Amino acid sequence: MSTVASPSPILDAAGVAPDEALSILQTALSDADDGELFLEKTESESLVFDDGRLKGASYDAVEGFGLRVVAGETVGYAHANEISAAAIRRAADSAALAKRGYDGTAAEAPRATNQRLYDPVDPLLAPAFSDKIALLAEIDAWARARDPRVVQVSASLVGERRAIDILRGDGRLLSDLRPLVRLNVSVTVEKDGKRESASSGAGGRAGFEEWVAPERWQAQVDEALRQALVNLEAVDCPAGEMDVVLGAGWPGVLLHEAVGHGFEGDFHRKGSSVFTGMMGKRVAAPGVTVVDDGSIAGRRGSLSFDDEGTPTSRTVLIEDGIMVGLMHDRLSARQLGANATGNGRRQSFAHTPMPRMTNTFMEGGKDSQADMIASTRRGLYAANFGGGQVDITNGKFVFQCTEAYLIEDGRITAPVRGATLIGDGATALTQIQMIGDDFAFDPGVGTCGKAGQGVPVGIGQPSLKIGGLTVGGTTV
Repeated sequence: MSTVASPSPILDAAGVAPDEALSILQTALSDADDGELFLEKTESESLVFDDGRLKGASYDAVEGFGLRVVAGETVGYAHANEISAAAIRRAADSAALAKRGYDGTAAEAPRATNQRLYDPVDPLLAPAFSDKIALLAEIDAWARARDPRVVQVSASLVGERRAIDILRGDGRLLSDLRPLVRLNVSVTVEKDGKRESASSGAGGRAGFEEWVAPERWQAQVDEALRQALVNLEAVDCPAGEMDVVLGAGWPGVLLHEAVGHGFEGDFHRKGSSVFTGMMGKRVAAPGVTVVDDGSIAGRRGSLSFDDEGTPTSRTVLIEDGIMVGLMHDRLSARQLGANATGNGRRQSFAHTPMPRMTNTFMEGGKDSQADMIASTRRGLYAANFGGGQVDITNGKFVFQCTEAYLIEDGRITAPVRGATLIGDGATALTQIQMIGDDFAFDPGVGTCGKAGQGVPVGIGQPSLKIGGLTVGGTTV
């Protein structure tokens, strides 16, 4: 019987002998196809400075484990927030019910990796708590001094230190320390009794040092203020079918939601994706290449290895308009005869892993945004997005634009309010007419939801011109 190759910081802290935990796990996994013991200890801190005062400060700490047994398509999973040998044994007994009457063969273990995409820093330690409060107060004062029309400012800092250990049945133990930070600024302006708000945020897998530098937070204040002032002058958006130019970076959230989920392996295993059966066929306009890559250093959606222990990698989903790949966890890869791509993710120890996006983006092209605008007689320039609704199984979407402008006779004219984009992802991919040379990632603010689980993700794209989208508005 295997022994643990390296110590487990989480098991050791809980007073559980790693070899005992391994023995329990190996008994549970006998005759099963796959499984693991996933251990987690997460500490997080959030500070909110609103309306000139510290409005909220919270600290949360959670720890626990989840034990999974996979037998064919049946998954047994049990979790607890008590890390002890007794709790692990009870979880193993429950999860092992999945293999009752099953005689399987252990799947090949994930390949080993030494990649480390972020430093094992603790964002909760620096800056000091008092310095974080002082920084938020400085942001508030600086934002109010930028423009006399500013009537309210909200700024927040969120930091997380997530330590995980993954113990596999062959005795291999993988440990990772995953920092995550975000700074967000929201500004409200008023003119002639009318108020508008806008926000800007940034973050990634690092400590706070980079994100609290003056040039960083001042740029966020200026961006939030710029958008809010634009919205003060906005007119009602006309409705109808028109060409749409999307900005670079964060507007990629539309394709992330409306298209990306359709390339996750579990939907194909169940036959419920609009792209099921389309491998090797054209699903997008020529020139469209879409990639998921969880191995980009420091990005919000990056992981040194996923929540099953598979190293993250670059996975091409669409190449020059042709569907060429899927995102897999170990279960969907095995069921579909493919290789796991490092996309097995879970929100926490209380959740089972499933195929999820990491950093998903469309690669750049050779067209300029100026040419996209100039070639549009009547359309909409959607520079930024807010919330939206998407049906994952068919890609139908409705997205609200937080910053948008009319395009008239090849020129950007009035900013508009109330603009929404309506369509479906599969059709939108085929209607892409121009692909920009200005690729950008989002600033590090994305969180993706699926089946009740939320995980941090990265998004990116160049400017795009899409023909014939339905624009919802308040006038005809």
